[in-house]
This record gives sequence, structure tokens and C-alpha cells, in this order.
Amino acid sequence: MRPYEVVKRAVDCTVAAVGLLVLAPLFALIALLVRLDSPGGVFFAHERVGRYGRKFKVLKFRTMVRDAPKRGAAITAGHDPRITRVGKILRKTKLDELPQLWNVLKGEMSLVGPRPEVEKYVQLWEPTLRAIVLSVRPGITGLTQIRYRHEESLLAQHPDSEAYYRETLLPLKLQSDVEYVKRRGLAFDAWLLGRTLGALFEREQTPSPKTQGE
Repeated sequence: MRPYEVVKRAVDCTVAAVGLLVLAPLFALIALLVRLDSPGGVFFAHERVGRYGRKFKVLKFRTMVRDAPKRGAAITAGHDPRITRVGKILRKTKLDELPQLWNVLKGEMSLVGPRPEVEKYVQLWEPTLRAIVLSVRPGITGLTQIRYRHEESLLAQHPDSEAYYRETLLPLKLQSDVEYVKRRGLAFDAWLLGRTLGALFEREQTPSPKTQGE
């Protein structure tokens, strides 16, 4: 195992463990708000494809109505009526992603890595590029997550969001994930983490795929 991977895993475990402890009061508050806002559980577990093609459940705070998977597609546009009132705030601030620290601690994810994708979309990836992306752990944040952080707004601009995602966004995100794998390193990971924190405070603008960047 490369020294980079050893250090990266040590950092992942340390940050995830400390984060889960320190953020426990915030977790409790969010859980209460989710329960008061709409019927259903606090967490939502969605199956994704991880390293070496292994499937796992990505944990998030529930931001949609209880039976959301039965009411629409796997992708979510910004105007999706399934999103709850509290869910809109959680998605905008990315607080819904915090439970993924547990996925990191379990070794299913990393703090930084390619975005975890659902199986039906992974099957659409070009095989050579798919092998590259699935050679590393997916991440809570990463190059693709930053570049396409306004994905829901992009999807909302198109009447057939599913087709637009498959034909336009999915190939772009795949190339971005491959770029991360080829550039990955401790310094780049640290830069991406800092960029993620900065992005949380940026004013959202109407995006387009060609203007998405680092």
C-alpha cells in the first residue's frame, strides 16, 4: 500500500471519529427537525457502487418525503416536490451529507474521492474509465462534487432531467472523477477540502455545465 493511501486512511478515520463525536449535538438537532417536519425516519440509506464495484448504503439525513423512491427518479432536480421544507435547507447547506462520516469510518468512503453513483448509471460508464474510478474509495467531497455542486439547479433547467443527466452530466462527471484519480495526493485532497468549505459560503448562481469549475 502506498504511503499516501496509509496516511489518507488514517486521516479519514481520525476526522470521521472526531467529527461524529463533536457533531453529535448537531446530529440530534437535525434529527429532531427532520422528524417534526414530515413523517418517516431520520436517515435515508441509498445503495451506491463503491471501491472495486462493491455496493454499500450511503447514509444521509432524510430530505424527501417518506416514499420518495416510489414517486420519482433516482436523480433530484431543484424543483422536485418530494423535497421537504427542512430538506431544502439541509440540501442547500450540505448538512444532509454529515452521516456519511459513518461510511468513512467503516471504510466504505473517504473524505475526498469520486462521487459515489447508483448502479444503473455506473453501468453506463465507459469500461476503462469505470475501472479507474472504482479503483479508489468514493468521497463525501471531491473534484466532481465541487464542480457540480449546483447539479439540482442544472437539472431543473431541463424538462427531461433524466435524459439530460444521462447524456450530458454523467459523461462530464465521469471525466471529472477520472481526473481526480489521476491527480490525487495529500496536497490535492487538502485543497479540495478547503475548496469545499469555501463553496458552502458562496452565493448560488444559475450554473451551466460549461461554467462548472474548480
